[in-house]
Amino acid sequence: MRINRHLPLAVPICISFFSVLLVGYIFSKPASSDIEIAIPLGLPPLEAHQRPVKRQVELGRKLFFDRRLAFNNTNSCAMCHIETQGLTSNQSATAIGMEGRSLNRNAPALYNVAYEKTLFHDGRETDLAQQAWSPLLSSLEMANPSIGSVVDRIRGLEDYKGLFETAFDERGVSMETIGAALASYQRTLLAGNSRFDQWYYGKKAGALSDDEKHGFEVFAGKGSCATCHTIGEKSALFTDGNFYVTGIGYHTAIGAGSRVSKVQLAPGEFVEIKHEDMETYSAPRLNDIGRFAVTLDPKDRWSYKTPGLRNVELTFPYMHDGSLSTLEDVVEFYDKGGYEHDGDRVLQPLGLTAKEKADLVAFLKSLTTAEDKAKHSPYR
Repeated sequence: MRINRHLPLAVPICISFFSVLLVGYIFSKPASSDIEIAIPLGLPPLEAHQRPVKRQVELGRKLFFDRRLAFNNTNSCAMCHIETQGLTSNQSATAIGMEGRSLNRNAPALYNVAYEKTLFHDGRETDLAQQAWSPLLSSLEMANPSIGSVVDRIRGLEDYKGLFETAFDERGVSMETIGAALASYQRTLLAGNSRFDQWYYGKKAGALSDDEKHGFEVFAGKGSCATCHTIGEKSALFTDGNFYVTGIGYHTAIGAGSRVSKVQLAPGEFVEIKHEDMETYSAPRLNDIGRFAVTLDPKDRWSYKTPGLRNVELTFPYMHDGSLSTLEDVVEFYDKGGYEHDGDRVLQPLGLTAKEKADLVAFLKSLTTAEDKAKHSPYR
């Protein structure tokens, strides 16, 4: 476009200045659809892209709990990420999918997933809305044959009529809106304001016992836990988001040693069964090479993402494969220096005393949010 050179300079300058002000106002104004969500003590503020969208949260929750999203109408997201079991599944080491098939990995807890920069134990997804499609299409999980089949199924359900249009400014059911709705719901699953937060960030000296305070000293010092499960000056997600080798992946891949799992027979009643004894009636376990499958970098073989520790008391069993049943088992594993990896020991033994181990476990239990503990099922 040619500008008349005789037009007074003040006119285009004023127009440009007004445009800048208008654009700045639009993008700085809080979105009316954002939930005014109270951030629990101990968590960082949510950035704009991490905030749940109010109109989408209830729709996302409905989708999360809906078994009809599975190909055979039996599985939902909530069947692996159970509200009363720490947003994971306490009864099985690894998740159970379509027609009872066993997955390779433990269902990760969803607390504070809004902050995650990578998703899954191997970090293969980087967007929460996109991540939702992996279980929907996985033959082991919800087994839908295509994106279109999921979209068409939801479009055909009478109780979803108009819900997407209301939540997404007249946009209907699509790959994008399904993922965005599920992401908005999951971004409300925040866990903070534990007794640890009240003590460390709230400066309430009596919020922790002396044993728990000593356990924190072990966590941050001799135990070296805070090296990966990081704690900031103003907030703590208890993860650095990086990927590490502990030896568990390699140990499982080569079939080293005799692995044992605790199987629950009734609430609080467990029996221990060796994995080799289960081979006659279990499907063969596929080799899990961890982060290497994403990066193809040899140093990433059998490495997995550092999990956050919020509500860790509730999110048993532990590790990427659910192979450690209790927090005591986890502390013992690290105290011994983990397993060898490719013939080398990547972790060094800690040499913790019995008192230090017990206090470390006590500290980890102080990271539990009171409301989440109150609704947790008594499985032990």
